Amino acid sequence: MASHPENSDLELVALIAQDDVQAFAEIYQRYKGILYRHAYRMLNDQEEAKDVLQDLFTTFWTRRKEISVKGSLSSYLYSALRNRIFDLIAHKQVEQKYIQSLAHFMEAGECITDQQVREKELSALIEKEILLLPPRMREVFELSRKHNLSYKEIADELNISDKTVKKQVNNALTILREKIDIAFLLAFLLK
Repeated sequence: MASHPENSDLELVALIAQDDVQAFAEIYQRYKGILYRHAYRMLNDQEEAKDVLQDLFTTFWTRRKEISVKGSLSSYLYSALRNRIFDLIAHKQVEQKYIQSLAHFMEAGECITDQQVREKELSALIEKEILLLPPRMREVFELSRKHNLSYKEIADELNISDKTVKKQVNNALTILREKIDIAFLLAFLLK
């Protein structure tokens, strides 16, 4: 295989289509420097500029039999390089949006999950404390809060006065508040 420094770009493209590796090497030597500088100016990143350039020449070689250069080879290579750079920039923007979206989702999801866990823990604590109330007070409290009965309805059902029902509910709430406040304080101190 002979070197081809004297051939024109279009002659080299024709030779490359016939699998002439030396013709490809000549095109590479002619354009790698100028195309690299152009890519680096647009990307401002040496590694990305090298990668885009390598991708351009790899594709040029693998599609050598299909490539039809109309006009100058330099215009063709600049256009192909520019399109690859635009694709890379667009991909990076999509990737960045996806990363931001994922980060936002993780932050929001973590808060929701954490909040749900705390709500379940609080519900379990309240239920536990309700079970520890004296039996009659617990019965009155549950009829009031869980079954949504009025004080009068509870009094009629249990054959006690409205005032007794009100006093039992208030006492239950006082006990629950104290125990839950203590539990939250302990949980806060232990974390």
